[in-house]
Amino acid sequence: MAGICLVTGATGLLGSHVAEQLVRRGERVRALARPNSDRTFLQSLGVEIVTGDLETNHGVEAACQGVDRVFHCAARVGEWGDPRQIRSQIVNLAQNLKSACIRAAKPRVVHVSSVTVYGKPSTPGPWLESEPLGQNVYRSNHYCHAKIEAEGLWSDYPGQVVVVRPSWIFGPRDRVTLPRVVKAFLSGRLAFIGDGANPLNIVFAPDVADGCIRAMDQAPDRHIYNFSSSGQVSVKEFMDTVADELGLPRVKRHYPLAFAKGLALFSEFVGKLIRLKRPPHLTRYNLGLLTRPCLYSTESARRELGWEERTPIREALGQTLDWHWRDLPPTAPIRQRREAEQAPSAPTK
Repeated sequence: MAGICLVTGATGLLGSHVAEQLVRRGERVRALARPNSDRTFLQSLGVEIVTGDLETNHGVEAACQGVDRVFHCAARVGEWGDPRQIRSQIVNLAQNLKSACIRAAKPRVVHVSSVTVYGKPSTPGPWLESEPLGQNVYRSNHYCHAKIEAEGLWSDYPGQVVVVRPSWIFGPRDRVTLPRVVKAFLSGRLAFIGDGANPLNIVFAPDVADGCIRAMDQAPDRHIYNFSSSGQVSVKEFMDTVADELGLPRVKRHYPLAFAKGLALFSEFVGKLIRLKRPPHLTRYNLGLLTRPCLYSTESARRELGWEERTPIREALGQTLDWHWRDLPPTAPIRQRREAEQAPSAPTK
C-alpha cells in the first residue's frame, strides 16, 4: 500500500467512516480539516490532520502534497440557504481541490456526489448511472444544480477520477439528517405523505465508505456508481422501526401528496420571507426524498466492485441511534439499555 490517502470531509459522516476503514486496513491517511471542526475522532485514529478550508482554498495545496489517492467527501448537506453559499460549498470545493490535485501529482480521485443529480425521475426505475441528469428539477433547487456542476468539473481532470452517487446516508456520527427525524418524532409533527409504501432510498454510511474504497481500488477511470438500498425498506417500515427504537407511538396520520406539495411551497415562501436560517419542517426537497417512487440500480457496483449492502436496515438504525442515545427520550429502549450499562453496580456482600 503506497502513498497517502487524503480524505476531505473527514470530520463529517461519510468521510469519518472512509478514514476509519482506511486506517483499519493499514493505510496512511491524511485529513483536511477546518480549524473549528471537531477532530477528536480522527485524532483517536491517528490520522494526520492538515488544517485548511476547501471553500477558502486555505491549506489545500499542502494537503495534496505527496498524496496518490483522494476521497472527496466534503460538501454541503442540505438544500436550504443562500444560492451563492450553496454553490460555493459544493462547486467551489470541488474546483479548489481539482486545481490543487493538478498542481500536485494528479492523484486518483473518488468524487462523492449524490443520486440527487438525477432530479426527480417520474418512472420507478431502477435507474442506471447512464440516465439523464436534472430531470424535472425546479429552477430554485440550487442544491441539485450545484451537485451536477460539481460532477462535471472533473470531466477534464488529467488524472484518474471515479464518481460515486450515494442516496440518503445515515449512520453513527450523523449530526444532520437522522437528528432531524428524531426531533420531528419528539414534536409529534410527523405524518405520511400518501400510504408510505414507496421504497426509501437510504444507505448505511459504513457500507458507502466500503463502496468508496472499492471504487478507488478497482473501478476503471471515469466510471460512475450508485450506492443505495435496493428497495430494502419502505418509508412506513423505516418510520415504524424508528418509532419502536425510540419507544414512541407509530405515525398514524396521512396527508395527500397534493396537499403536502402545497404546504411545502408555502413553508418555503414563509421561510424565505422571514429569512429563516434553518430549513422549514417541510420543503419540496425533503418531500421528494420521502415520496419519490423510484429505485437506483446498484448492479454496476455489485458486478464490477463486489459491493453490497452488508448491514440490514434495522441493525444499521440501531447502531445509529445508539450513537445518539443521550439525545433520545427516556422511553427509548436504547437509552434505557445504555443507562443501565453505565449505572454503578450494587455492592456485593
